[in-house]
Amino acid sequence: MGAGVTARTTARVVVADDQTVVREGIVMLLGLLPGIEVVGSAADGDEAVRMVAELGPDVVLMDLRMPRCDGVEATRRIRTDHPGTQVVVLTTYADDDSLFPALQAGARGYLTKDADGDEIVRAIDDVLSGEAGLSPKIQRRLLERIAEPAPSRPSPPDEPPDGLTAREVDVLRLVAGGLTNPEIARTLHVSTATVKTHINNLFAKAGLRDRAQAIHYAYRHGLADPPGADAS
Repeated sequence: MGAGVTARTTARVVVADDQTVVREGIVMLLGLLPGIEVVGSAADGDEAVRMVAELGPDVVLMDLRMPRCDGVEATRRIRTDHPGTQVVVLTTYADDDSLFPALQAGARGYLTKDADGDEIVRAIDDVLSGEAGLSPKIQRRLLERIAEPAPSRPSPPDEPPDGLTAREVDVLRLVAGGLTNPEIARTLHVSTATVKTHINNLFAKAGLRDRAQAIHYAYRHGLADPPGADAS
């Protein structure tokens, strides 16, 4: 099991999941697997980013839906600031709204939480070897998506949906474009705190839980171009 990992040096791993029981269970499972050393566990994306900066792990096993900083934004920040650390998503969700934003943010692996120890070891081995660590289910979904016609962009609405202000729409477009909160702040020449306020407001108005849902919302309402769409 996991011969590729054990043949090299031990892979140093950080686990990020907001559910304590789940996080501790993953840490316990990883402790039983060959060639893996858990060097830290984080309860949200902000903590995961801090741990990567402090510990320099080889891989982060990243949940997606977490408070304060979700897994998509945490992945983007890690891959931008710490490119030597790979990210493997380990989540309950295999829907397009979760899968594609995570891969666009820089995740090299994607597993669902029904993965067994062999699959986790294989995914870690793959991403550290420069390959994609994807479960068979995720590989099938990617192939299906490639075979689908490219989505077209809906016509932008005359008025922003759900009572969004023009500035909230600007922030939403930048979120859909993959920018972090500090990058949005620099683009709009406002403070990061102001960006967070706009994001909290638009999430509340549109009934959104996280950035992955916000990206899909922007695509659906014609406020941003989905991947592969013809923007002309």
